[in-house]
This record gives sequence, structure tokens and C-alpha cells, in this order.
Amino acid sequence: MSQRRTAKVAQAIRQVVSTAILTELRDPRVKKVTVLNVEVPSDLRSAKVYVSVLGEEREGYLVLRGLQSARGFLQSRIADELDLRWTPILEFVLDNGVKKSIETSKMLRETGVGLPEDDEAESAGEEDLDDADTMEDSG
Repeated sequence: MSQRRTAKVAQAIRQVVSTAILTELRDPRVKKVTVLNVEVPSDLRSAKVYVSVLGEEREGYLVLRGLQSARGFLQSRIADELDLRWTPILEFVLDNGVKKSIETSKMLRETGVGLPEDDEAESAGEEDLDDADTMEDSG
């Protein structure tokens, strides 16, 4: 099967699953969830759904348990929405990449490594504005 079709199916599954989680799922364990990505093999019989959860690590595992228990419901929503020969079996994977990038940027901000100083950035911005004003006056 073409990679383009596989990518389209993965995107459609991501849309259906994220909408169903947001609007139809009533499990109290499943909250603060973002569906990041879906990986589908070429046979379309399974799908890995990568999710990110705001909060502590313990909450992430509770959300995964809730999603695993709602897997049948979510697969039925996919079967209703998409015209596929087989409904993919969903596997949920906790993706901590977003959380790690937030922690890294926070650490960088605290240490000040690689970030311009606020005073220097503000004065440079003011100089640019002064230059623009003089160009408008002369032109």
C-alpha cells in the first residue's frame, strides 16, 4: 500500500480518536490528554496512538489504563467514521517528549544559557524602532 494512503489513514485515525476522547469519552481517568501522533503499518491492522498527558507521571499511567479500557469504544468509533476493510487494533503509548522539552527549556531559562539577555533584547528592539522612524522621516 502506498505511503501516502497510510499517512492519510493515520491522520484520519488521529482525528477520530482525539475527537472521541474530547467529546464522547466519559472515563474520569482520561483527562488532560493530547493525541500527538498515530503510526499505522502498511496492512492497516494495528495503530500506535502516541498521547501526551499534562501532570505527573502517575496521572499518565492512569490515563493509559483508562484509554486501554476504552479501546473497544474508540475502535468502534473508527469503524463508524472510516471506510476500512479492517478496523485497526489500537495500542496507546505515553509520549513524554513534550514534557521533557518543557523541562529542558525551563532549565535553560533558569541558567540563562543560549538565551539573549532581556535588557539587551529590549535596547536592540528600541534601536530598531528609532532607525525605522528616521527612515520614514527621510523618505
